[in-house]
Amino acid sequence: MALSRSVSLYSPLHRSSSPLIPSFKHNFIFPKYPCKPFKFTQHPLCLCSSSSMDAPPEGYRRNVGICLINSSKKIFAASRLDIPNSWQMPQGGIDEGEDPKVAAIRELREETGIASAEVLAEVPYWLTYDFPSDVREKLKIKWGGDWKGQAQKWFLLKFTGKEEEINLLGDGTEEPEFGEWSWLIPEQIIDQAVEFKKPVYKEVLTVFAPHLQ
Repeated sequence: MALSRSVSLYSPLHRSSSPLIPSFKHNFIFPKYPCKPFKFTQHPLCLCSSSSMDAPPEGYRRNVGICLINSSKKIFAASRLDIPNSWQMPQGGIDEGEDPKVAAIRELREETGIASAEVLAEVPYWLTYDFPSDVREKLKIKWGGDWKGQAQKWFLLKFTGKEEEINLLGDGTEEPEFGEWSWLIPEQIIDQAVEFKKPVYKEVLTVFAPHLQ
């Protein structure tokens, strides 16, 4: 059975990647956050007619990020198995010669099992973050290369399927990365992210603000 659970960030998490655990779905209220709309300073929005762009900064690994929204304009996030209490939007590396938009669709499917989504917009420039020294050392061993951090191309996608499609075991091509998932508001996305990713998340949500309000 697919691992497809949506949970509260403020209730005990049953962290397991076992496919034997039954799936469940709950609607939670997050009292920590205001109900009024999140305010952004809007940036120019690039509608996705093309994902061609300048080369990323030297020394950074090429990567894509996916901001997936549902019909209620909430954002998909999942908890990392390797970093306790850390939630993030899906992301992943761009293969050699791969178009970033194609990479975004592939990574979403590999990490979440989601294939029912349409691309709405993209951030028209690279966004970068640096790895903390301890993270950099671990990734040097994992990837076999020494990167300062990641240069990301971000895409906004709309989920068009049913939630039963969400499967954190992914499509079976990669090891699972996530333990739980939920639909969150922008403040929650930023608050629950690791510190070194928060500036990028703030910029992404600012650019995509017209689609989130």
